[in-house]
Amino acid sequence: MALSPIDASQLPADIRNGSPERKQTYAAALGFERMLVSELAKSMTKTAQDDSESGDAATSTYRDMLPGALADGILAGGGLGLARQLTPAEESKR
Repeated sequence: MALSPIDASQLPADIRNGSPERKQTYAAALGFERMLVSELAKSMTKTAQDDSESGDAATSTYRDMLPGALADGILAGGGLGLARQLTPAEESKR
């Protein structure tokens, strides 16, 4: 699943005003953060699911959509901060 375009107004100031490479690095880090949150949510839903549950097709479909929706919601709320930590500070120009 692809990330939606990044709204520049929601980027941290140092990223927004940084070089194109810095913005690209941040976008890649956001993609990694979304994938990580999605995988964590998948694991969470598997452990919370009763093995004897036999849901219908609609229930199964919604259960499969939950990790992605949760990951998108977390990123829309600012994320976990992992992308910020993965984007190194720009060296000051001398």
